[in-house]
Amino acid sequence: MSEVADNLARVVAEVDEATQKAGRAKEDVKLMAVSKTWPVEHVKLAVDAGHKVFGENKVQEGEVKVPALPGDLEWHMVGHLQRNKVRKSLPLFDYLHGVDSLKLLKYMNGMARELNLFPKVFLQVNIGEESQKNGFLPNDLKEVVEEIAALQQISVEGLMCIPPAAENPEEGRKWFADARELRDSLEISFGKKLSGLSMGMSSDYAVAIEEGATIVRVGSSIFGKRTKH
Repeated sequence: MSEVADNLARVVAEVDEATQKAGRAKEDVKLMAVSKTWPVEHVKLAVDAGHKVFGENKVQEGEVKVPALPGDLEWHMVGHLQRNKVRKSLPLFDYLHGVDSLKLLKYMNGMARELNLFPKVFLQVNIGEESQKNGFLPNDLKEVVEEIAALQQISVEGLMCIPPAAENPEEGRKWFADARELRDSLEISFGKKLSGLSMGMSSDYAVAIEEGATIVRVGSSIFGKRTKH
């Protein structure tokens, strides 16, 4: 087995253990292998080990990897989505995370109508209200949720967040809980169940799972230390 396959098996086991510990069903939590900066050949090691769900943070990387790898994989765009990349991203990715403004959503809705697509998105929330991060501020999101719900081409799956950096994973628990509670409070305005919570990365995914994450985004623990990009 490759080092990537070994790492993947370990992370899968840890995710399953955290899910079981939280009293949740195995199928409730999806492990996304974040393959950003890694070449196709490296990502293929995880594919060959049986993994199906991958995340990229740049559309141009997805344009290279998606057609080069098997067609039954599930691809997530997890980086900040720029307006000028929307047309390319919609047919490329199964899910779009990092959707962080009403203006972007309206533009995406129009583009999706033109392309006859119904993109699945996670709304990025700046849960710690940090000036250097993208995302809806929680109170701002509450104010525009009805406008978002009215966008007929967009399927909002839930929320995505990156909590403030911390040395101890337990320090992120409050932010993960806040994201879950915000998600729950928005369901009435959307008029549907928002099942998705994309949160938790290599350093803190166990805590995120305990607080309700449905997708954890793990890169370095699977693929190794990032190459410079």
